[in-house]
Amino acid sequence: MKKLIAGLMVGLMLLCAVSTSSALNENRGGLMGFIAGCCFGIRSGAAYNDGKEIHWREWVLLIPVANIVFAIWNGVDGANGMTSTDYQKAYGTAFF
Repeated sequence: MKKLIAGLMVGLMLLCAVSTSSALNENRGGLMGFIAGCCFGIRSGAAYNDGKEIHWREWVLLIPVANIVFAIWNGVDGANGMTSTDYQKAYGTAFF
């Protein structure tokens, strides 16, 4: 029971910290900014707060078995020398 109460208190503190945070862009930050930074990394979180969207290949990394395939795909793209400019040409400026 003590662990449940402690877990709820930690969750409440995190929820309060996330809801009071603000980004430079008033439409960004908050819970989605937290998810972007926590699940996808600091660059994705900062890019989301700058006005960029989270790409579908990043969302797929949350699916347990499919993430292995897409992580390898991302690694192969990195090994092939793909840059942000290449992704911007392929997917548009909304993502990169």
